Amino acid sequence: MRVVNACLTCAGLLLAAGSLPAQNMNIAIQQAKRDTDANNAEQQRLQNEMNGGPAASAKAAAAAKAAAADPALQATLKNITDLQGNFATLAKASDQPDPTQKVALLNSLAQAAQGTKASADSVKKLADDLQPALTGRKKLVAAQQLKLARDVHALFNSAHLTAAQQDTLVADAQKILTDSGSSLDDAVDVAIDLKAVVAQTK
Repeated sequence: MRVVNACLTCAGLLLAAGSLPAQNMNIAIQQAKRDTDANNAEQQRLQNEMNGGPAASAKAAAAAKAAAADPALQATLKNITDLQGNFATLAKASDQPDPTQKVALLNSLAQAAQGTKASADSVKKLADDLQPALTGRKKLVAAQQLKLARDVHALFNSAHLTAAQQDTLVADAQKILTDSGSSLDDAVDVAIDLKAVVAQTK
C-alpha cells in the first residue's frame, strides 16, 4: 500500500529533544504532529481507495486539508512522491536510463533538502550511483520504492535525525537495494553517498 509518511523520523527527534532549546522542541513537536496527521489522512485515503470505498472519512479529509495548508509539509510530500516516481521509472527500465530520466532523478534529489543542502557534487554522485543500483530492478515493488524515497528524503534533512536514526536509514536503503537485486557493490556505493549527504546536511 502506498503510504506517505513524510519525514516520519521527525517524531523520533522528540526522544533527543532534551538537549534542544524549548523553542526548537516546540517546533519539533508541531512538525511531528503535522506529519502524523498528514500520514494518517493519506493512509485512510489509500485504504478507502483500495477497498473501493468513499474517498476519505470526514476526519481524514479534515487532516488532509490541514496538511495542505502547510507549504513545508506539502514540499516534503511532493519530493517523496517525485523520488518514488524516479525510482519506479528506473526499476522498469530494461537498459540504461535515458538522459531525461537522469535529469529527473538529479532534480528530485537536489530538491530534497529543506534546510542545509548537500554539495552539488555529492548530489550528482548519489544520482550517478542510484542509476545502476535501480535500473531494471523489477523486484523493487511500489512499497519498497516508497520506503526508499522516504529514507532518502529524510537523510537529506538529517538535522532532524539522531545519529542512530541516520545509521538505521542508511542501512535500510542499502538493504532495499540488495533485496531488489542490486549488487552489493552498487548498494554500498549508494550507502556511502548517503552518508556523505548526511555529513553535509547536519
